[in-house]
Amino acid sequence: MKLTLKAAPPFDFDMSARIFSDGDGRIRRYEDGRFWQVIRTDGKLVLIVINSLGSIWDPKLSVTLRSDKEVSGREKARVKEIVRWLFDLNYDLKPFYEHVINDKVMARLTRELRGLKSPATVTVFEALFDSIVEQQISLHVAHGLERNVIQSFGDRLKLGSEVYYAYPTPQNLVSATVEELRKCGLSQRKAEYLKNVSRLIVEGELDLEGLKDCTDRDAIINTLDRIRGVGVWTTELTMVRGMRKDALPADDLGLRRVISRYYCDDKRITSREARVIAEKWGIWKGLAAFYLIMGEIVGIKP
Repeated sequence: MKLTLKAAPPFDFDMSARIFSDGDGRIRRYEDGRFWQVIRTDGKLVLIVINSLGSIWDPKLSVTLRSDKEVSGREKARVKEIVRWLFDLNYDLKPFYEHVINDKVMARLTRELRGLKSPATVTVFEALFDSIVEQQISLHVAHGLERNVIQSFGDRLKLGSEVYYAYPTPQNLVSATVEELRKCGLSQRKAEYLKNVSRLIVEGELDLEGLKDCTDRDAIINTLDRIRGVGVWTTELTMVRGMRKDALPADDLGLRRVISRYYCDDKRITSREARVIAEKWGIWKGLAAFYLIMGEIVGIKP
């Protein structure tokens, strides 16, 4: 089954999906113009394979759906919603571009990365899961641990001889023991943090997905910061990945380094100094940070 979706221009699918180029092909990856990932819709696992059909100014996506069961019309509509959220297809970049036109660094990046949109995780839980695992370790190591947990506790979709894995749900992880999570390479504390967050969701004490609709940024931070193992850095990283574009995880060393590279001649800066620089980006702080990250990845010099 195939779907065709239009996006608000400008939209560069190749640039926006490139962040997933080093992903695991059994979970989520971008390669040779194709992005694929297993998603859930009404409890059913569906492998989505996305290709670009159009141009930056007339963007269209082809989405192929593969499952081991028939996909209903309702599920097809849900897939459309998820893909639109995943790549922010409805988002209009032009107000952001106009806002940063007097910021020489960001104005240049937005010209050279025209149409770059910041991908999101399918659920807020996935964003929080990744952010907890990535606490105080390198991304390379963290991605390996994430793969281990996903393949151990995520649901499996078998299509012919190929096996794909979906991110684990809170229900998946609440059923796992701390010892089982530790066998994936997680520390004792991170295993406990993931178990605790999953328990809070399953028992109805935390409506994580409902926070997407919350317009009060501070209220989101206060809600998540109270959870054991989820501090401000983890909360802000979760927000920018799974909820909104105005969050800036300024305590992140990697982000501070890339801000300094483009704005401070590689001098070491504090999180406070990073936030001061980011003020000029207005409500698009997280999106602007993504432009800095992608600028470095594609080799745009300061």
